[in-house]
Amino acid sequence: MTDIHIRREKFAGRITLNRPEALNALTYDMCIEIEKAFDEWRDAPGLRLVIIDGEGERAFCAGGDIAEMYRTAAAGDYEYGRRFWRDEYRMNAKISEWPRPVVSFLQGFTMGGGVGVGCHGTHRIVCENSRIAMPECGIGLVPDVGGSLILARAPGRLGEYLAATAARMNAADAILVGFADAFVPRDHWPELKRDLVATGDASRISRFSADPEPGRLADLRPCVDSIFELERIDEIVRSLGERGTKACADILESIRRNSPLSVAVAVSLVRRQRSSTSVREALSLEYRVTSRAAEHGDFIEGIRAKIVDKDGKPNWRHGAAEDVPRDEVARMLAPTADPFAALETKG
Repeated sequence: MTDIHIRREKFAGRITLNRPEALNALTYDMCIEIEKAFDEWRDAPGLRLVIIDGEGERAFCAGGDIAEMYRTAAAGDYEYGRRFWRDEYRMNAKISEWPRPVVSFLQGFTMGGGVGVGCHGTHRIVCENSRIAMPECGIGLVPDVGGSLILARAPGRLGEYLAATAARMNAADAILVGFADAFVPRDHWPELKRDLVATGDASRISRFSADPEPGRLADLRPCVDSIFELERIDEIVRSLGERGTKACADILESIRRNSPLSVAVAVSLVRRQRSSTSVREALSLEYRVTSRAAEHGDFIEGIRAKIVDKDGKPNWRHGAAEDVPRDEVARMLAPTADPFAALETKG
């Protein structure tokens, strides 16, 4: 059994992530295979759309498989992680630039690297158990794989809120924020996939669409907007503490769980992405941070505490987000000399 199943079926290219026991976590080899498929299919006659889905009920893709990245970085080798991100980001860009419909089916968890695979296509489908998030600040990273651009384009200041808290979205919230396009009940997915394969017509999705259960972000947005419109992190944190509401207390608690450096950088990153005009441009900006995260950020410690040792007691570089010097945020976002900063196409 392979980790990814790639094939042609009538009018559709099919990509199925096939690691259900690992929540379909994305390996380096899977990134390369996905990119290869999109390259081979770009001019394929008779191919009208691409369908991306995942095996199992629990997840479309819960993120990247970062075990090797942690092992190499902990030993002082930062190049493996940089190469992983460069190649993954190139694959993300190709999905976003694909000239025909890309339909993704996002059941269960879609997080981190899963967003890069599943949320840059033209038709992103969610269901009853969909839970989408950019949880990177919890492991000492920042929202990446183009996710920071989606956050930047979210209504109001929901992007900053979701980046800083790593909060999960249900189907309605994901549609509101811009990570998904349509809700289709899970029971209807097999029939819809058969229809797409047989016709190659993505407009058929509307025949299966329904209204999802309400989310919580629409009601939370007035509070979020009034707080996250503040310019500085210390102002945001102070306002959350002074409001005295349960909603603000919950937001502050979520922020406190995450890497202070990552929170400060992520908020700035989302704001910068509002001037980005493409996923490729956004990925290049994200790479400035991720290429430095292991050597100069909290990434190694975050992985150790949350995934390796699982002690839940990370020793972050800073005590709180408001303690992070602004010049340190600027250094993490400074242009990088790495030759892949412009995300040139692999030769």
